[in-house]
Amino acid sequence: MEGRADFDIEEDAGEGAVLFLKGPWLVATIGAVEDDLAAIDRQIARIDLSGISEIDTVGAWMTCSLAERFDAEVTGAGERAARLVKAVEDMGFEGDIAAPRAPLLARVAESAGEKVYHAGTGFRGVIGFLGALIVAFGSVIRHPSRFRGKALVRQLELVGVSALPIVGLMSFLIGIVIAQQGAVQLAQFGAETLTVNLVGRITLRELGVLMTAIMVAGRSGSAFAAQIGTMRLTEEVDAMRTIGINPMEALVVPRVLSAILMMPLLGFYASAVAIIGGAAISSLYLGIPFLNFLQRIQEVVPTYDLWVGLIKAPVFGLIVALAGCYHGMQVKGNSEEVGLRTTMAVVTGIFAVIVLDAFFAVFFTNVGWA
Repeated sequence: MEGRADFDIEEDAGEGAVLFLKGPWLVATIGAVEDDLAAIDRQIARIDLSGISEIDTVGAWMTCSLAERFDAEVTGAGERAARLVKAVEDMGFEGDIAAPRAPLLARVAESAGEKVYHAGTGFRGVIGFLGALIVAFGSVIRHPSRFRGKALVRQLELVGVSALPIVGLMSFLIGIVIAQQGAVQLAQFGAETLTVNLVGRITLRELGVLMTAIMVAGRSGSAFAAQIGTMRLTEEVDAMRTIGINPMEALVVPRVLSAILMMPLLGFYASAVAIIGGAAISSLYLGIPFLNFLQRIQEVVPTYDLWVGLIKAPVFGLIVALAGCYHGMQVKGNSEEVGLRTTMAVVTGIFAVIVLDAFFAVFFTNVGWA
């Protein structure tokens, strides 16, 4: 049929079955016969191209594929068809095409080596970014009129107020889990009443601020990276520099300051809600009255446990905001970089917070706040 690829199979007494290809064998027409070719279940001795009116590289590739499959000879090709078939064969045609790939161990070692090699560059970049942030803070202090108060208020709303529902729900459930699981384990020693100590100390000292920092990294850290990264991609940051606006002062300072200011409040709020969750589950399953649980918290939890959480919170906020803004400023090239840098901001922020929390735990233990 004119305008479409086709084929016939005929028997040759001297050679066996011959596959005659007919019509245009082009990328736009081959699809019509691809399934029929795949369904051939007899041995083909020769592939005849004399009936082909047009052929392109895809048609030549299909011809070579059939020749490889049936171990058949290709004959009857015109000048163009012969040239294309030979070109495909010279490229080292294989039935299953796969990209070259190094062995697994080599790839793992190479990937690890690249990450270690680039770690130094990344560390220097973060230190440089921190230095630029300090300079921007100093500039704002020297010239208060350049401070963007409305931007700070907006970021305080996004980082703090908007996060209250999800942080509260998360903390309430964490308090329930700690109280329930702790009570089950302490019941083996007849010490269910120590559930109050467990919930109070672990939420005020560790989990309240730590889980809040992780939540802020997932919400605000990723938002910082995506927002600034998109501005970098659309050249808005460069435009700000062109008209004399310092991007560090306009974009980074309000975000970092909002995270530092809101993290202690969010951390305390999360700890309080977690304690309420522990008190609720204890009143239902442990027989400890709700108000008695809260009164007992005041007696068994040292004041310095509260200070430990409040001291760590602004540092965690600084780390999360710094990671988000730094990775946002590193975006360049294409939109895929925005997603990559956003992911890196969340991962590095959470990792840094957990590592720093371990250092804080050792430090406060050594100073007697254990």
